[in-house]
Amino acid sequence: MPDSDSYDLIVLGSGVAGSSVATRCAGAGWRVALAEVREVGGTCALRGCEPKKVFWTLADAAERARRLAPQGVAGGEAVRLDWGAAQRFKHSFTDTVPEHSETSLKEAGVEVLHGAARFVAPDAMEVAGRRLGFRHAVIATGAHPAQLPIEGAELLATSDDFLALERLPPRILMVGGGYISFECAHLAARGGAEVTLLHANDQPLAQFEQDLVRHLVARTRELGVTVKLGCKVTAVRRQADGTLQVECENGERFVAEMALHGLGRRPALDGLALEAGEVAVEKGRLKLDQHLRSTSNPRVFAAGDAAQQGPALTPVAGHDAGVVARNLLEGCQAEPDYRVVPSVVFTIPPMASVGLTEAQAREQGQDFELRQGDMAGFQSVRRTGESTAAYKLLLEPGSGHVLGAHLLAPEAPEVMNLFAFAMRFGVPAPELKAMMTAYPSFGSNLSAMLG
Repeated sequence: MPDSDSYDLIVLGSGVAGSSVATRCAGAGWRVALAEVREVGGTCALRGCEPKKVFWTLADAAERARRLAPQGVAGGEAVRLDWGAAQRFKHSFTDTVPEHSETSLKEAGVEVLHGAARFVAPDAMEVAGRRLGFRHAVIATGAHPAQLPIEGAELLATSDDFLALERLPPRILMVGGGYISFECAHLAARGGAEVTLLHANDQPLAQFEQDLVRHLVARTRELGVTVKLGCKVTAVRRQADGTLQVECENGERFVAEMALHGLGRRPALDGLALEAGEVAVEKGRLKLDQHLRSTSNPRVFAAGDAAQQGPALTPVAGHDAGVVARNLLEGCQAEPDYRVVPSVVFTIPPMASVGLTEAQAREQGQDFELRQGDMAGFQSVRRTGESTAAYKLLLEPGSGHVLGAHLLAPEAPEVMNLFAFAMRFGVPAPELKAMMTAYPSFGSNLSAMLG
């Protein structure tokens, strides 16, 4: 092909957002190319939520067997998470993703280009040395760990590194108290590592309902994880024996074989030469309009974590992709809707949330009725052997519509989908409570929680 190839659409990134937009536009007869600098398939399938859930499933099974050993699971007290075996099981899911993903894209009519991409003009970019013209472009390059103003930050491992470990180091430090740190801490502790989690203030997992976060912190400490709040990390240093020393602002020092970056992720825009494409950026984020289109170059759109308009979650990336594809194919009319986005921290037990927290409702001046309580005594929790479970619901006075739902319990993610459904389609609490549910399931607790 000549170097001056021109496409209707060039997509940067092969994750959920990029692949979906590329496939839909190719199906509409557009000439589409997709550029990927890493393996085809994206973070979620290869290095993120899906492989993490494989580890979580095994850790949860081992944990449950140990908890229920006195109740009739013979030998359960000896069950443990075998990290090496779990890693091999994970590979059975991830190893086939790149080839399968690339084949699916090609069968859909998308040309897959391997290599780094950068803009060279408002309507052209260079990919692996080829200059390619485009009518439209979509930036769906995902996110990467945020750059930190910490001495020695380059010594911190990432969640990618953690999930790729063939064996766990004896000691791991989690720098930051977000969901990545808590999820990795629960996995590592159950894999036999000594884990310390360091968070700068007294509110880890700040976007979640803090009443439940306090329960989760207590449960995490019971697991053997040292959770240090008010411990802002200022430096990371490699010691002579190869270990890492992490220093906090309060003077405390911690030593481990691995220190993990858990202080957030930012849009992966480095190296794209956005200024050459006249794609405006402000404070590390793309400047986009309500249609996920660049405010400075209307040829260019963004979706998923690279757009960072909604929560950095896989379903949001898929939602963004649908919005962008419609706007490309039908003209700019569609806008994303992030009003009801459930999220989960996959600890053991998991914590799930959708809608407003109590603090957010008060900040917005939103009136609400509160339903909250401890669920450790519920039959559905007791039979799992779990000792920590709680709920907190915010209902709109009068209408009974669910404003927010927050659960810390076994099966919390699945039940949270019911609350998200009710919020999405305006099902008020009395109707949700009256719904017949399969019994005895965790979902059958709805009536008790709604009061």
